[in-house]
Amino acid sequence: MSEPLLSGADLQLSFGPTPALRGAGLSVEAGEVVAVMGSSGSGKSTLLHVLAGIRLPDSGRVRYRDRELTELSDDERSELRRSEFGFVFQFGQLVPELTVRENVALPLQLGGTKRREAEKKAMAWLDELGIAGVAASRPGDISGGQGQRAALARALVAEPAVVFADEPTGALDSVGGEQVMGLLTRAARDTGAAVVLVTHEARVAAYADREVVLRDGATKLSEVTR
Repeated sequence: MSEPLLSGADLQLSFGPTPALRGAGLSVEAGEVVAVMGSSGSGKSTLLHVLAGIRLPDSGRVRYRDRELTELSDDERSELRRSEFGFVFQFGQLVPELTVRENVALPLQLGGTKRREAEKKAMAWLDELGIAGVAASRPGDISGGQGQRAALARALVAEPAVVFADEPTGALDSVGGEQVMGLLTRAARDTGAAVVLVTHEARVAAYADREVVLRDGATKLSEVTR
């Protein structure tokens, strides 16, 4: 059996005297959608941040392909997040001063792609996700659902190998949430990207191939495969 695309093992992390992760682990294969579930404060987002190299664990290992993230420098992990990882957060976190098109093109431009080519690729994704009509608008002038689709386009525009989605439907109504999850899972499968999805909602987790539940203070994982 081939090695997983991304894996974390025996992850330990505390904030001061408070343990957030105590022996947590997770693996994800290319093209797989994995939902991380748990109650509020269980460490779901912390686990996602550690797997993405945003935060280093106190101990344990995170491996992406043939690289140990815990052994990389800050600059190397930042480059990995720009080139290999995509991110979707609960409130989109679009840059308010930029248009939707410019927001989606931003990861490509940060990676060295020329503006015209970056915005051409951005428009292709906006069209794919059904919001090309708001490309020239700023985030404050569009709906929450449109903003989250734009955030999804930004996460996918650089063709990442892994998409990290932290409560991507938390700020949307049920209809908008269903639409975003359908688009996210379809786009990931079309491009072959893996998805690590953090959620506390069963209806959102239902879109995943597999569930991982954090229990006992984010220390033990039990898995549910669909």
